[in-house]
Amino acid sequence: MEGHKDVLYGLYDDEDVLMDAIVKAQKDHLEIHDVFTPFPVHGLDEVMGLSESRLHIAGFIYGALGTLTAFLFMSWVFTRDWPIIFGGKPYWSVPAFIPITFELTVLFSCVGMVVTYYTVCGMGPGADNPTLDDRITDDKFCIAFNVSDSSKDEIESLKGFLTESGAEETNIKTI
Repeated sequence: MEGHKDVLYGLYDDEDVLMDAIVKAQKDHLEIHDVFTPFPVHGLDEVMGLSESRLHIAGFIYGALGTLTAFLFMSWVFTRDWPIIFGGKPYWSVPAFIPITFELTVLFSCVGMVVTYYTVCGMGPGADNPTLDDRITDDKFCIAFNVSDSSKDEIESLKGFLTESGAEETNIKTI
């Protein structure tokens, strides 16, 4: 099947056993396809050799865009489009702009980061994201290997590694 791959995965009951298995896989130069956990595991990114996410940079840019949008729009409205003196305030009263500026900063940042995250991860509307095992989102930890181009001996070797490293169960699934 074009675009599909066979994935061998092992399910673990404990995050410490999972971390030890990942370290052992790195030492044995095994190419891990992905690791799935039901909750964030401290130190997993460092062990896997993953770089820090740049999503916070996008969040800052979206927040700055929200700040500029709110501040410039209110400046235009209150000084050019509809200049009214109310409550003794001047036309351009910056302290009065702060609440709306803050709210639009948060709104632009949140919505922008969600859209960016879903776009980068391919999780938009209509996306088909198969799961290896439903228990991964509940209480199991998983190491997955792509075995699409592997021989039977290589698959058996990886199964042996998963069992040796403490996997409670090993399976192959086509995704």
